[in-house]
Amino acid sequence: MSSLPRDAARKRVTLTKLAEMRALGEPIVMVTAYDHPSAKVAEAAGVDIVLVGDSAANNVLGYADTVPVTVEELLMLTAAVRRGLRAPMLCGDLPFGSYEASDAQAIATAHRFVKEAGCDCVKLEGGGASAERARAIVRAGVPVMGHVGLTPQTATALGGYRAQGRTAERALDVLEDALALQAAGCFAIVFEAIPAGVTDVVMEHMEIPVIGIGAGPSTDGQVLVLHDLLHIHEDAPQPKFVRRFADVHGEMLRGVEAYAAAVRAREFPGEEHSYGIAPEEIERLKAQLRTKATQPA
Repeated sequence: MSSLPRDAARKRVTLTKLAEMRALGEPIVMVTAYDHPSAKVAEAAGVDIVLVGDSAANNVLGYADTVPVTVEELLMLTAAVRRGLRAPMLCGDLPFGSYEASDAQAIATAHRFVKEAGCDCVKLEGGGASAERARAIVRAGVPVMGHVGLTPQTATALGGYRAQGRTAERALDVLEDALALQAAGCFAIVFEAIPAGVTDVVMEHMEIPVIGIGAGPSTDGQVLVLHDLLHIHEDAPQPKFVRRFADVHGEMLRGVEAYAAAVRAREFPGEEHSYGIAPEEIERLKAQLRTKATQPA
C-alpha cells in the first residue's frame, strides 16, 4: 500500500516547501500529466509537482514529436489539469517557438500560462540563451524551472533522443547550462538522460532542487510521464529510464474487448442497466397510439 499522503486538506506545495524538502533530503515526486482525470489521480496520490509537458504533443494529441504543439493547445490541457489539483504545484511547459525569439516573447507566454491556465510556474529547455529568457521571466514575476541534458525540443541538434554528457566535454556543457539556469534565478532544474556519474558531480554544485529523469538516483526528486509509468500506450517507445508501475493499456484493452463482446452477444445492456416505467403508463401509451392511428390525417 502506498505511503503517500491522501489527505484532501494537504497544504499546497510552494517554492519554500520544495527548498525545505531538498534541505531535509526528502525526495520530490513529480509527474507529467495532461488532463483532469490524471490530475485527480496525482492529487490523490500525494504528488508534489505536476508538469503539463509539451510531450502532450505525442502522448495525447497524436503528433510525431513535441515541436508542433501550440501554446493554445497546451493552455487548454493545463487549465484542465489545474481544475483537478489543490495541493501539488502546477508547472506549464513553454512549447517550442514560444520563448526563444526575445525576452518580451518569453514573458508574454509565461504570463499567459499563469493568467489563463492557473500555473504556479513554467518550464523551459536548455541553457545559453534560454538562461537569459529564464532570468527575464523570473524578473517578470513568474517562477521558472529549467531543463538540461536531453532537451526534446532540440533533440535533432543533439543527435537524437540519446543520453547527454557522455564525454568530459559534454558533461562540462551540462554543468555550465545548469549553473547558468541556477544563476538566472530558476527555482529548480530537470536533468534528463544524463549519466548518473555526471549527475553526481554536477549535484555538488547545485543549490536548488534538481528533478531527474534518467539522471540517476542522486537528484532531489524524480519525474516520469504518467502515460509511461502506467503503460497507457502499447506502441510507444520505452526509454531506458522508464519503469512501468501498472499496465493501464492492458486493462483498457481487456475492458473494451469485454464490452464489445457483451454487446455482440446481447448480454448488455441488461435489465439492471435499463430505466423502468409503470405498466399502466405503457398501456396508456399504446391506447394513445391506437387512437391516433384511427384519426384521419
